[in-house]
Amino acid sequence: MQSTERARRAAVCGKPIGHSLSPVIHTAGFAAAGLLTWTYTAIECAEAELPGLVAGLGPEWAGLSLTMPLKEVALTLAAAASPVATAIGAANTLVRRPDGTWFADNTDVPGMVRVLGDAGLAPGPSVTVLGGGGTARAALAAAAQLGAADVTVVTRRPEAREELAPAAAALGVTITGVEWADAPAAFDADAVISTVPKGAADALATAVKWRPGTVLFDAIYDPWPTPLAAAAADHGLPVVSGLDLLLAQALGQFEQFTGVRPAPEAAMRAALTAASAVG
Repeated sequence: MQSTERARRAAVCGKPIGHSLSPVIHTAGFAAAGLLTWTYTAIECAEAELPGLVAGLGPEWAGLSLTMPLKEVALTLAAAASPVATAIGAANTLVRRPDGTWFADNTDVPGMVRVLGDAGLAPGPSVTVLGGGGTARAALAAAAQLGAADVTVVTRRPEAREELAPAAAALGVTITGVEWADAPAAFDADAVISTVPKGAADALATAVKWRPGTVLFDAIYDPWPTPLAAAAADHGLPVVSGLDLLLAQALGQFEQFTGVRPAPEAAMRAALTAASAVG
């Protein structure tokens, strides 16, 4: 379809941001949907700079994608927020409402639910989460939506598990804490979601006794595969990458920014695949 709308804008914000593939994904989506007046760019922005940036955006701005380290401060800039963004205290999406105010959402959570389901994870799973940061909070929410009542959380710092407690309570899930030294035993689960930084879980690749049927989701996508992902694949297990999540969460953002439902997934996936292969 062809769009006769005035020029509209959207962007991804974060710091650093030069590596982001979000412009590739959304630009391909605009083209496939016939939204020829829409543009999507990347803006490098620190936490302290985001309030001023958002306040200065004109009416042509439809929305923003937020990545590290902006997901918590983004939530404070919205007049309203989705229940999931409120529960986990983080938003990766700001959508301009007709009255000019902003609505905050977190599309990482439904994105995780989708990619885990696509990998064959059944409802009501046992779930282990590695890490205690913002992505771990999204993983807790995804586990809750998949029907997990208790989530095993493995962190390098005990305090990190304590910091997850408010989100877990808001989501109605119970956390069972495990020390990092005992991480290999925690892989006896239907799904293992690794949210730790690059390199942090590499040693586990040779320490884990893999259980048949476990779905591994490693939120990293560069470099790929990680040693952990490669080990899981070598054991014949389904593996989900950060690129899979990047696409899934972008589809939800695209639909909220543009009102196009469903998003042109095939075109957006093809653009991401081509760009990541080049990168």
